[in-house]
Amino acid sequence: MIRRSRFLPLLLLAAAPLPLTPALAAEEAAAPAPVGADAVAEAYAALLARDYVYPETGARYAAAIRAAIAAGRYRALSGDALAKAIDEDVNAVAPDGHLRVRPPAGSAPAAPPPGGGPVRVRTPNLPPIEQPGWIAPGIAYIRFNLFPDDAAVTAATAKFMADHADARAIIFDIRTHRGGGLDQMDVIFPWLFAQPTRLVTMATRESVDARGGSPIDGIASMRPVKGDAGMVAREHWATPNGDTRLRDAKIYVLTSGASGSAAEHFALAMKHTRRGTLVGDATGGANHFGYGEELGDGFQAFIPVGRTYDPVTGKDWEGDGVAPDVAVPAAEALVRVLTDLGIGADEAKRLSDAHVPGAPMERRRPRPAAAPATPGG
Repeated sequence: MIRRSRFLPLLLLAAAPLPLTPALAAEEAAAPAPVGADAVAEAYAALLARDYVYPETGARYAAAIRAAIAAGRYRALSGDALAKAIDEDVNAVAPDGHLRVRPPAGSAPAAPPPGGGPVRVRTPNLPPIEQPGWIAPGIAYIRFNLFPDDAAVTAATAKFMADHADARAIIFDIRTHRGGGLDQMDVIFPWLFAQPTRLVTMATRESVDARGGSPIDGIASMRPVKGDAGMVAREHWATPNGDTRLRDAKIYVLTSGASGSAAEHFALAMKHTRRGTLVGDATGGANHFGYGEELGDGFQAFIPVGRTYDPVTGKDWEGDGVAPDVAVPAAEALVRVLTDLGIGADEAKRLSDAHVPGAPMERRRPRPAAAPATPGG
């Protein structure tokens, strides 16, 4: 069963109803809706313990949340303040770029702690695609802010590739790309490769996969392979189409600290295969894929159930991000690419100014000072 809609974007996507897993949908139908801060926190703890990609870490997350419940930490909190408190407790155990509780729509941002501190900034809800077209003669440009489960966006992506099949270079701007799924990637990659090519490997927690909860099961571009114990592995492959015009085109990918999740999957695929050149800053470091879940009272969370990694090295990008091939400040990445393609410096700056993304290009929140999660720990 294909569950692409649950291969969801990075946690800063604007809140929207998230589908339930079949088992939890049945449980919810049979039980009264949870109420109160402690019930929301316990729902999150149970999901992390059951499904988090690394079982031992999931158990530690759940223990930390339950300890906070027992201490009464959440009881008087609501809205963004409750979500922020749960996030702090979870990420103090082991940081994960996808672990963020989303408060009910309309919740006011939590105030910073006494003496100052970071306020959670909400990313503008930008359209999935912006400014597609010819940025200069022979040079195509498109900015992706999201890879959504949306047939119209997939069709628009396919049309962009076909309409610009005579380009000598294509610039994919993912500097404000907050995540998503595989649909748009799977209509881009067939244009760019001359032969079937392994892109990345994705491994799902075995118990989740066995229950039918893997968000990548049944996707045509995913091929099952032998994986690590306790995991079900699949490789993402590019299969060429019949049109050869873009096979030799130069491909550039603009990256920033705000490039997250599926954007980083795209970046690693281009880097690992050496088909594209990454220009900008290291990406955001949010590796784990999974599904969205309702926690009750309007709260929602993303539950990471698997990881994506380089099939040669076995390494993923959690916490570190995908390093660019050409390291420059993200705001200067488009100028650098255009000048490398022969555009004069003044014209490159003018074009870059006309294609400034509408959201920040920095990592969205600082990493807590804690040891990163490791497989099995």
